[in-house]
Amino acid sequence: MLDLLPDLFDSFPDELTLLPAAWQHFGCPSPFWGEIVTVRCFEDNSRVKELLATPGQGKVLLVDGGASLKRALLGDMIAESAQNNGWAGVIIYGAVRDVATLRTLSLGIKALGVVPIKTDRRGLGETDVVLDIAGVAIEPGWYLYADENGVAVSRELLSITGA
Repeated sequence: MLDLLPDLFDSFPDELTLLPAAWQHFGCPSPFWGEIVTVRCFEDNSRVKELLATPGQGKVLLVDGGASLKRALLGDMIAESAQNNGWAGVIIYGAVRDVATLRTLSLGIKALGVVPIKTDRRGLGETDVVLDIAGVAIEPGWYLYADENGVAVSRELLSITGA
């Protein structure tokens, strides 16, 4: 089960799409998966904080941060809120911070990189929108699967036991 993505791609090659980016793994556990909730924001994590403070019910927040590594869209306090609210994971197409603490949480976390600078919250960003991550269009309500091998999405929930 630790290498979920290779098994899923072997079993469901036509149902999965890889998000081809240089993802770094910061949280635990790995692997993780869940229904996708989307956010598009650039160097402002207002919407990320708002969503992760709500019940996650095993979902994964996918954040299109425009691949910016100038401001961290997730840090220890927001990640702890996500963990406490039952989110399965957070994928940041951008940067995170407080990585020593992130690694101790029971929350799957992947991002492109790390920066120690927080965002200025200006209330900007869009939720529940179609995202383009690394050239892949992703809709809210799809499913995301992540492990140490990468990140993939599917329109339908795949049978993990069938992998």
